Amino acid sequence: MAEAEETGFSLMSLEDELTCSICLSTFDCPVTIPCGHNFCQECLLATWKDSYSCPQCRTLFATRPELKKNTVLSTVVETFRVRSGKSDGAAAATASAAASKPEKKKKKDAIRCDTCMEAVAAQTCLTCMASFCEEHLRPHRENPTFRLHQLTNPVEDLMERICSDHYKLMEHFCSQHQRPICTLCLQHAHRGCSFTSPEEQRSKKEADLREKLVFLDGKLSKNETVISQMRSMQNKLKESAIHRKSAVAAGYQQMRDMLTREEGEAMKAIDKEVETGEVKIRGLVTKFSENVNNISKAKEDIHCLLAQSQTLAFLQTSFNLPQAVSFDPYTPRISLDSKKVVQSEAFALTLKNYLTELLKHPVEARIPKLIAETTKTPSMTTEKSPGNKKLGKSMENLLEFGVKDIPMGHPATADTKEKAETSDIPSEIGPFEKRTELLKYGTVLTFDQRTAHKRIQLSDNFTKASVSDEHASYPDCPERFAVCSQVLTSKGFSAGRHYWEVRLSSNNFIGVGLTYSSIDRKGPTSRLGRNDKSWCVEWFNVKLSAWHNSSETVLVNPNPKRVGVLLDCEEGRATFYNVADRAYPFHSFNFQCAEAVYPAFWIFSSGSFITLCKLQ
Repeated sequence: MAEAEETGFSLMSLEDELTCSICLSTFDCPVTIPCGHNFCQECLLATWKDSYSCPQCRTLFATRPELKKNTVLSTVVETFRVRSGKSDGAAAATASAAASKPEKKKKKDAIRCDTCMEAVAAQTCLTCMASFCEEHLRPHRENPTFRLHQLTNPVEDLMERICSDHYKLMEHFCSQHQRPICTLCLQHAHRGCSFTSPEEQRSKKEADLREKLVFLDGKLSKNETVISQMRSMQNKLKESAIHRKSAVAAGYQQMRDMLTREEGEAMKAIDKEVETGEVKIRGLVTKFSENVNNISKAKEDIHCLLAQSQTLAFLQTSFNLPQAVSFDPYTPRISLDSKKVVQSEAFALTLKNYLTELLKHPVEARIPKLIAETTKTPSMTTEKSPGNKKLGKSMENLLEFGVKDIPMGHPATADTKEKAETSDIPSEIGPFEKRTELLKYGTVLTFDQRTAHKRIQLSDNFTKASVSDEHASYPDCPERFAVCSQVLTSKGFSAGRHYWEVRLSSNNFIGVGLTYSSIDRKGPTSRLGRNDKSWCVEWFNVKLSAWHNSSETVLVNPNPKRVGVLLDCEEGRATFYNVADRAYPFHSFNFQCAEAVYPAFWIFSSGSFITLCKLQ
């Protein structure tokens, strides 16, 4: 018992050593820092704001030390609390001290009364520039003298609201200089400036920030939508690549199958020739072997006669040579040089050489090369064979319509092939025309400035028409197009055949056509093809359409750089060509030449132009 009392006494004597120097209470979760001093963990962390130093010895640490609980000290503190709390009163005091510790810390952040410096402030007087507790706020509530004073909730940064020039409350906000000011500032330095209250300025700023939030939300949503669309496009691109690979692989596999069949047929032809030769050789060998046997037997008979000793018997014996001696043996001329075998071998070699040369060209140049080869007239004949003509037409259709009419990622089916061989070109027009034949009807054209819309600029001796956003200073006249950016040529036609060519800067928002001179120039129906007096082929984005009387026919787009037009006034037909090495027709209009027909053009995109070509 005496030992227990002595131990308790010794612990009680260590009370000062077990007290945190920050909160002046016994340690709560004590930690030790590198300098050796101990503190409550929460108390120490509360003192570490911008730098890390010991609150007791002021030792400064470059970085924040790692804190670990001092378990030995925690055990001593716990024992001290148990020993010192034997009586209920002591326990209550200890509990009260423990409960008041966080409250004490909490009060550190509270705004104090400027009069008593103890109690928590209830309100702040912006007139007195001081904070008061409930007790010292009574004069403001009860004395009429303070009735006009402005009371508000406790303000922590009260000194920051004082004007540094006049030591007055900054109760206004200068909108021009974007800073808070006091009443004297408003009368002197900021005289004439527009001002509001800080609360109004805060409301405006909050509204502005909320608008920016809405704007940012919209931008964010658009970006996320675009990202989602691009990811979807990426998936579709991968799927399309898979289908395209399958289509290409199927095409090459079909070619391999065809070549394999051709190879098999060639091998069978050679085997058949070999078999025929072997049968012939076997027959001759059998016949010659019989002859050898007959001749050998005849030799034996002769030897027997010669061996006859009796002369009379020898003379009476007759002998005739066998019929085999009259047949002279020969080596037959048997080889594998039959026409079919030789042609098969030559075809394989020729096809190999042709493919070798063809594959040296870029992919985009191979189809025109095939067309040029398959549509050539043989040098020894005057006209094409039906097979060559059909192949040439098929190859040209392949070039004209190409893979654009085949759904992306799917091999061509019978339907798509049938569609590719069908066009709106009249049956009497061939798959192509020699350009030299068309040049027989060539005519020289220039643009008519009187008809040019003011957006259209004419240059190069009126052979180039370009469009811009700036209007030219053309004089007003009845012939000028006022609504649509269009222009006519100065020459029209009512009889004969006439051919001209134009070069396009792009295949986008450009139209090439024909019109009667009586077309409307001012109204909304003055657009080419949107009335019964004009016809045109028009590129709108990537779509090519034929227009007449507001009726549209969508065409396959050959993307020409040079367009030729053949006008036959007697037959009432205008044919449009994609001009390259040859002229390939892609559309034809039929109409009545009731009056003179003028070449007409529509140009919309700024920077685009059309040039009337010199025919050579």
